[in-house]
Amino acid sequence: MKDRKLRIKTTKGVKIKIKSRKPRAPVCSACRKKLKGTLNLKTVKQKNSARTKKRPERKYGGVLCSRCARQKIKEEIRSKNV
Repeated sequence: MKDRKLRIKTTKGVKIKIKSRKPRAPVCSACRKKLKGTLNLKTVKQKNSARTKKRPERKYGGVLCSRCARQKIKEEIRSKNV
């Protein structure tokens, strides 16, 4: 069984241990850098945390890094002016 969330580990005997993996850190969809200001927790702990701690409260927060978001906003403004 190959699953991103579960990993089956067999010991010397017949015991089977199931370990859950920590999710990957979120990355920017444009430049693939690790996003800052976002949580990298398991779903249960992330669900119980505050909404403002899960992702930045700005446009494209949690999707694009600050540099790429800044560029995207500039492109949108420039395309409106033309």
